[in-house]
Amino acid sequence: MLKTLLKVAAISSLLFVGTMAKAADPIRIPVLNWSSQIVMANVMAQVFEEMGHTVELVPAESASRYEAVRIGDLHVAHETWESTMAIPFYEAMDKGGLIDAGSHDLITFEEMGIPNWVIDEGLCPGLPSWEALKSPDCAKNFATADSGGKGRWLEGPVEWHGDVMPNRLKGLGIDDLWTVKFAGAANALWAELEAAKKEGRGTVIFNWSPNFTDAAGFTFIDFPPYYEGCRIENGGTWETTGCGSPKGWLKKAAHIKFPLSHPDAYKFYT
Repeated sequence: MLKTLLKVAAISSLLFVGTMAKAADPIRIPVLNWSSQIVMANVMAQVFEEMGHTVELVPAESASRYEAVRIGDLHVAHETWESTMAIPFYEAMDKGGLIDAGSHDLITFEEMGIPNWVIDEGLCPGLPSWEALKSPDCAKNFATADSGGKGRWLEGPVEWHGDVMPNRLKGLGIDDLWTVKFAGAANALWAELEAAKKEGRGTVIFNWSPNFTDAAGFTFIDFPPYYEGCRIENGGTWETTGCGSPKGWLKKAAHIKFPLSHPDAYKFYT
């Protein structure tokens, strides 16, 4: 009987130690390359640490973080924008290991646009209609040293959208007047706004809402309406891929074991 009790005690002790080790596993939060995501990562880290958890902030890439969450290398992905991240998000869910942890209470929009002063100064009459971009007199006001004489669109990092914007230019038939360049990080977009204003030239950049530029004065360009399947990468054609961007959700993802390993942190997260 004593041997049996000792065995039970030993097994219980091992289970307890395993549970404690699991609970002590650091919560790993990805840090990406745009300001709102970075700020929220640090806010969550502070809250989780105040709860008594150890936290690791892990540099990551936008699309690959979903696979990292799925296999447990990361615990969360707290900013999932529908128009740019839905595909890798759902692919990871379908494989198993990543769960939908709910949506933020807001509607998002991601699109190419211009600071309001571009319109006010008449650098491209007709904006925000995309039709204004068909004018060579407009395009020349947006040329930069690296644009080969064409007007330049400054996109976000290439891993955000791939060829969506270059394909859009071609689909709209204005790729002879405009070219797309990719920023290395979100901060380069804001630096471009300041540089263009200082140099007195036009600028078209990728932006999103909600964002701090909402208050600063920013207008999205009105492109042909988006519909499911219009883009080349989603089965569309060159005749349809000139469509604009959809409005969408902003979701949170989590590793499937996060609710069990860190229940209080998961409750706060959701």
